[in-house]
Amino acid sequence: MAQTYRQAFDQASTDPETFWLEAAKDIQWDTVPSSAVDASRKPLYSWFPDGMLNLSVNALDRHVAAGRGDQAALIYDSAMLGTVQTYTYAQLLREVEIFAGVLLARGVKTGDRVLIYMPMVPQALVSMLACARIGAVHSVVFGGFAPKELAARITDCAPVAIVAATGGIEPSRRIEYLPAVAEALSLAEPAVKDVIVAHRDGFAHSIEEYHGKPINGQDINWLDWDQLAETAQPAAPVSVPSTHPLYVLYTSGTTGAPKGVVRDTGGYATALQFSMNAIYDVHPGDTMFTASDVGWVVGHSYIVYAPLIAGATTVLYEGKPVGTPDAGVFGRIIADHKVTTMFTAPTALRAVRKADPTGGLMTSHDLSSLRALFVAGERLDPDTYHFTSELLNIPVVDNWWQTETGWPIASNPLGLEQLPAKAGSPTTPVPGFDVQIRDALGEEVPTGEEGNIVVRLPLPPGALVTLWGDDQRFIDTYLSQLEGYYLTGDSGFLDEDGYLFVMGRTDDVINVSGHRLSTGAMEQVLSSHPAVAECAVIGLADALKGQRASGYVVLKSGVEADEEALKKEIVALVRQHIGPVADFREVTVVAALPKTRSGKILRKTMRQIADGKEYTVPSTIEDTAVLDDLMPLLRPEA
Repeated sequence: MAQTYRQAFDQASTDPETFWLEAAKDIQWDTVPSSAVDASRKPLYSWFPDGMLNLSVNALDRHVAAGRGDQAALIYDSAMLGTVQTYTYAQLLREVEIFAGVLLARGVKTGDRVLIYMPMVPQALVSMLACARIGAVHSVVFGGFAPKELAARITDCAPVAIVAATGGIEPSRRIEYLPAVAEALSLAEPAVKDVIVAHRDGFAHSIEEYHGKPINGQDINWLDWDQLAETAQPAAPVSVPSTHPLYVLYTSGTTGAPKGVVRDTGGYATALQFSMNAIYDVHPGDTMFTASDVGWVVGHSYIVYAPLIAGATTVLYEGKPVGTPDAGVFGRIIADHKVTTMFTAPTALRAVRKADPTGGLMTSHDLSSLRALFVAGERLDPDTYHFTSELLNIPVVDNWWQTETGWPIASNPLGLEQLPAKAGSPTTPVPGFDVQIRDALGEEVPTGEEGNIVVRLPLPPGALVTLWGDDQRFIDTYLSQLEGYYLTGDSGFLDEDGYLFVMGRTDDVINVSGHRLSTGAMEQVLSSHPAVAECAVIGLADALKGQRASGYVVLKSGVEADEEALKKEIVALVRQHIGPVADFREVTVVAALPKTRSGKILRKTMRQIADGKEYTVPSTIEDTAVLDDLMPLLRPEA
């Protein structure tokens, strides 16, 4: 691209209309948009309001039409099965056309929701792209989520169909998906008519167990993917408005129901193509390996949509960073598939370092194809940054963003120019994101001083446009604290060079191995135990996982319980209701929890004590003796 970073950032800030219309030229439109941003419903903005397009065409058809149908589009590398399968653009297009035809034949229409509950298998990508092809709205739920969490999402977005696999494969176990789907349907308020299942060998449950058995008095068809595909007619793409919802992706709410982030079609396509040009420097013929899961936003954006929109090859990896078989597996994948750009989470790099302190297992492979490693999901700590940079001797780029934004807020823009890196910082705000630091009253804070990270509206294309079915909740959650700004919920500061440093969350959503989880939801589970009177869950700093959840419970008066047995029961409850993804293991029985006079538990103060940080006891504390008694439990080594 001809622009430098500063030129691009300044134009996106001062003339977003021209900037984003120019960026939109890299997308194939059925109706080319004549305007960029629509502010008629502000603070609810939309992008390219008169544009029409289809995202599966942009990801597949246009590359085949350009003569690159024989190029690899998808490489499925399963360490769990020991197999590798490559799909060319022409082959992947055929798979998507057929499954889109399956959905049409089952009555799925433009605008209908389809919930996808899949492990890391090609059918996950195929089903997402098939929904995009016919204008259905997909909602992918990570396969490790418990039935209760799955049920909440079914109730909220009311899918007409669920697409699932018989199960997922972990290094030490197999996870049966069908019982979880059946239980979730029994807990939900479903409009589901069909459950379409991709069969995998080696699982105990099959569709025959469930087909013909009503759930909540409703008949649900349990159908085999392959059988339906045999007779399906390939589906042509449906042109939809730029503002048409592409997907709903749920992120943890601090209280109550999960928040369904709504992503549009044209703005998202434009933003992803721009990010591949300006940030990731990935182009047709390159190979991108994103070690994430399709259930998370990183998987949506940089396993599925962005690499294919850009005409690159995407690697779908079913396995772990260590243990499948060892800490050198990332190196093996880079060497085998000539990966040019990799994307992973700091947790994965810390796991590699813990298992292989010198990194020799990774560097024993030929890594000469790799140009850059991008890292996101949580803060990249300086130790891990330095270890990885010295190990690979290539740019290691911390990029910071959220489920809500869909693509990076801050990153080193390698496709524009490589800026000097600073350990602990994701570099500078990306063009389109006007990042500012404000205090609790909404006033700007001095350079270098920590405060709330906010982004001036409108958010650029690709960011969320609302929450599913609830514009007011979107406004109340993100836009109401400071008029004209989006509240990220993170705190941090900008230094004298304009580099952003993100220091942590300002609410009670914690980040465990890159997965955002609500401590409020965990507390709800803890308090459901019959022996528990009240509780608190806080996120503690963890060298490997970023944060880990730690629970503190006060027993009901008169209850006498075996503490070890109680802890095991509570851990099992969290696993049942939140899922193993929470990795919840720590429970401490305490006599009381520190509170303000108004009854608010001092979670932040507890977390600061446990992490060994400086803290100030609020003047509104009800009883300082409670905090004094708790200190040895929070910091037993002190």
